Amino acid sequence: MQVFIMVAGVFTGSHVWQETAERLVAAGSAAHAVPLTGLDPARPATSAHVGLETHIEDVIAAIDAVDATSGQEIVLVGHDYGIHPVLGAADRRAERVARVVYLDCGMPQNGVPPLAAVPDQALRAQLAERAEAGEREGVLAPPGVDEWGRWGSTAGVGEAALEQLTALAAPQPLGTLFQPLRLTGAVAAVPVTGVLCARNGARIDLVQRLVDFGDPALAVLTEPQVTFFELPTGHWPMLSCPDALAEVLLRASTGEGHRLRPVGDDAPAPAHLRPFPLDVPELPGDRQGHVDLYVPDGDGPRPAVVFVHGGPVPAGARPRPREWPTLVGYARLAASEGMVGVTLDHRLHDVGDYDRAAADIAAAVERVRADARVDSDRIALWFFSGGGLLTTDWLARPPAWLRCLAASYPVLAPLPAWGMAGSRFHPARAVDQAGPLPVILLRVGREAPEIAATVDAFVSAAEECAARLELVDVPGGHHGFETIDPPEETRPALERAMSSVVAHLTG
Repeated sequence: MQVFIMVAGVFTGSHVWQETAERLVAAGSAAHAVPLTGLDPARPATSAHVGLETHIEDVIAAIDAVDATSGQEIVLVGHDYGIHPVLGAADRRAERVARVVYLDCGMPQNGVPPLAAVPDQALRAQLAERAEAGEREGVLAPPGVDEWGRWGSTAGVGEAALEQLTALAAPQPLGTLFQPLRLTGAVAAVPVTGVLCARNGARIDLVQRLVDFGDPALAVLTEPQVTFFELPTGHWPMLSCPDALAEVLLRASTGEGHRLRPVGDDAPAPAHLRPFPLDVPELPGDRQGHVDLYVPDGDGPRPAVVFVHGGPVPAGARPRPREWPTLVGYARLAASEGMVGVTLDHRLHDVGDYDRAAADIAAAVERVRADARVDSDRIALWFFSGGGLLTTDWLARPPAWLRCLAASYPVLAPLPAWGMAGSRFHPARAVDQAGPLPVILLRVGREAPEIAATVDAFVSAAEECAARLELVDVPGGHHGFETIDPPEETRPALERAMSSVVAHLTG
């Protein structure tokens, strides 16, 4: 029999698990929601300081309360902030824990405080300033009923449940966010299940893509003892779909779940490393710093198309994005049309990196424009996937030399889990400043719903302000269609988009 020990996230007490616990008990398991000191009415603080270590001890006490001779398997479930005390306790009681379930949360590392996982980037920066100033006591006020979205998508949570969540929320002790997580490494031997909430922007296929990038640090996610489930809901599944969550937890406890495909010589090539679908000349790239130029033969200067990869892409990914077959293929295709094709690397390694990625792109464009082989007054920018947010600055202040902007299956507004509600990187809010700048948007019919919603919002905003938007639809196309879908189905859209870009550069 399994014993589920469940730990809630910031501001919340054990009450959020009530319905899920009832389902688990009805299925024959035991379930215990841990009341965290200073957050739960059942466990008021007895001292002025409540830190992460306090909550780790709360979870250890719950583990120790289970009879070690009963044969019961303990499954620890950590939601949001709750994964930090769960991992701390599991590390010290590894022999007692059968599995750790990461419920819509990150992967905390040794020595890193929970503050690093606060999703709202602006709030995280403010709290970091308070920590650096030595303000390590006190509390963080809980959100109002309309503010929970800063902590994750509330999709699926009814109005009454959201009001109750707000009414029962407690201030979060700052020490729980500022104190680093300390792990010995013992927890690494405990089997793991990740439960992702798709409406919050987390999907199994996105995790697989991160693994496929080849960062050695993510190889652990492909080990046999690691499984995944996905729920079509927001960040609080214990409130939005307790039945489905209980079923997933029961299946996870028996080792079920999706296993990620490892990267290796025997594995099929990941999507971003498959061949480009069009025949293009084997033109070598001329490396200039973090930029590669594919320059056709003949006299110049020539217009240039700069291809901007998406992301986030882990810093350890190999090969680097500018060497990916898709981007190289696009650059060579542009060269076959008489343009200078350009690929580049930028430092979008995390959702907090958009500012420096934008700076990298601006520097790369200036390097390209300064090249004698390039007509500096005829430049096009073409963005992909998560790089779509980086179109914002160019839409808001398009320079005269930018003749058109293209985007393929782009993310055009921050996803809920990215914590970028106040960020400037929001293309739908900038398109009304684009003026006469032509915008070519390749829209795929089988896009993830969360990304498709950002595209729809952008299209609506563009239509409302009469922007020069050209839609190139790929009805049966997936995100990254070039190397995923049959070439005969996607080639016409790709060729049409390239022809349109070339026309704007040469017309």
